[in-house]
Amino acid sequence: MHVRWGLAVTVQCQRRGADPGGDVPRSLRGVSKQDIREQIWSYMEAHDVANFPRPVHHRIPNFKGSHLASQNIRGLDVFARAQEVKVDPDKPLEGVRLMALQSQKTLLVPTPRLKRGLFNRITPPPGATAAALRRCATSQGVRNFSVPVGLDSSVHVDLVVVGSVAVSEKGWRIGKGEGYADLEYAMMVSMGAVCEGTPVVTTVHDCQVLDFPEALLEDHDLTVDYILTPTRVIATGCERPKPVGITWSKISPEMLERIPVLRSLRERERRAGKDVSLWADLPHPAPLCTVVGPQLAPRPGLSVPGAASGRMGSPQQRSHAGQTQALRHRRL
Repeated sequence: MHVRWGLAVTVQCQRRGADPGGDVPRSLRGVSKQDIREQIWSYMEAHDVANFPRPVHHRIPNFKGSHLASQNIRGLDVFARAQEVKVDPDKPLEGVRLMALQSQKTLLVPTPRLKRGLFNRITPPPGATAAALRRCATSQGVRNFSVPVGLDSSVHVDLVVVGSVAVSEKGWRIGKGEGYADLEYAMMVSMGAVCEGTPVVTTVHDCQVLDFPEALLEDHDLTVDYILTPTRVIATGCERPKPVGITWSKISPEMLERIPVLRSLRERERRAGKDVSLWADLPHPAPLCTVVGPQLAPRPGLSVPGAASGRMGSPQQRSHAGQTQALRHRRL
């Protein structure tokens, strides 16, 4: 099923000098990541293209057709060659987790909010039936059929699969704003579990694929190499470098306190002679603009107009909620 922005959005783009079939509209150049999230979430709610849990706001949307998108991973050579696959615990990735188990790959799933380490290895019971594998792929199965993986374990992830709120065909990615996928990847780099060539895949609804400026991205932002939708497989050919490790100067003390495995990694890197100074330790720190608790704060210098929902920003920003620039989806 192809879903596009409605006529009102197309007309608004045309009035602002954007060609709906051309490059990024000028009206997108001042938007923030949160504007994009809010409009994606609101569109998916308004057009009923998401399943439980609802509403989709502040979530990785469990979009309708997620299992169709997940099945497309079987056609990727990077999946066929992979032995160890890291898949996020989001509901729309349940089908990918099932594919990994059915293909007898080692399935690693991050622990919720990283409170009890970085990974759990999913271990189906001996002789697991097809129904048992389906249970193991669910959030309940991840809790019931998993074994923690310590930092000293030998882990070599061949493929990373993450959820997204929005992605571009160039490989830019926007998550739900808490920064966990970016941090998990940086931590995997730190522990040697991934390398520069480790491919990253995401699954989304077709309406979540859109153009937005690369200027919104920062060094810690994870990009994707493949986008799977219910109707398409997009090889992004993304050349933007992925995170090369944890940027300690952008980590808050509160976040360090909440994530024990992050403290262990910091001590390991300190012993290796690396600079592990936190943002708060710097003599003249720049504004904290990355993972905070963990959450991605707006980049300094970017305007943050009120979101379409009118929920965010100052009273002055909320008064302009109706003027938030509309996003253009590529015609699929």
